[in-house]
Amino acid sequence: MTSERRKLEIAILVCPGYMPVDIIGFHTAMGMLPDVNLHLVWKNRDEIAGMPHFPTRATTTFEDCPADLDVLFAGAVPAEIFEDEEVLAFLADRGSRAGWIAGVCVGSLLMGAAGLLRGYRATTNFQVHEHLAAFGAIPERGNVVEDRNRITSGPATGSFEVGLRLIQVFFGDDVARRSELMMEYAPRPLFGVGTPELAGPELTKEILASAAPMSADFGKVAGRAARRLGIRTESA
Repeated sequence: MTSERRKLEIAILVCPGYMPVDIIGFHTAMGMLPDVNLHLVWKNRDEIAGMPHFPTRATTTFEDCPADLDVLFAGAVPAEIFEDEEVLAFLADRGSRAGWIAGVCVGSLLMGAAGLLRGYRATTNFQVHEHLAAFGAIPERGNVVEDRNRITSGPATGSFEVGLRLIQVFFGDDVARRSELMMEYAPRPLFGVGTPELAGPELTKEILASAAPMSADFGKVAGRAARRLGIRTESA
């Protein structure tokens, strides 16, 4: 990195009810580098609350966000955001020119709702993975899935891993290694049940049951999105 290097322009969507856990790893990984302009983007700069309650203010409005982004990123958001025309128009516009499209957890589905995952392999959290096809994506299991300039992941740790991968892309292996060490990113889960495969069928069934109302909400918006995007699926 030199002082002559152009700074990367990265936009991270925030909105009422967004999940901070899905953006904080990415924000930390990228924000520790000197050659990055990070924009927390929303319609305005009024205070909003993430979920669980996390007061936030966007740093940049949709209108003021740079037109040509190196990365457009979203984490999980409420189902109603999927049908917010202003949000979808912003994502579709910036996403059409962005160097990379990144989605963590339900953020992957949101990128799909904006028409940005059609024909791309993608993943999301296991509770709503079944809805990826409604957005034209090719569902694939895995904590991080990369297809050309689309990178998607499951929640929480996926935010860090997407960040480290894109640091590698933009700055190389050495900078990515240093970033991983600076953050001491070395997950050692307490119980080792962080995927359905590790958890086994009984616990997985319990979690799926508890998440059924959320999945149903996203299923409804996914079905309407499929019709809007002209995507034919078995459920839409």
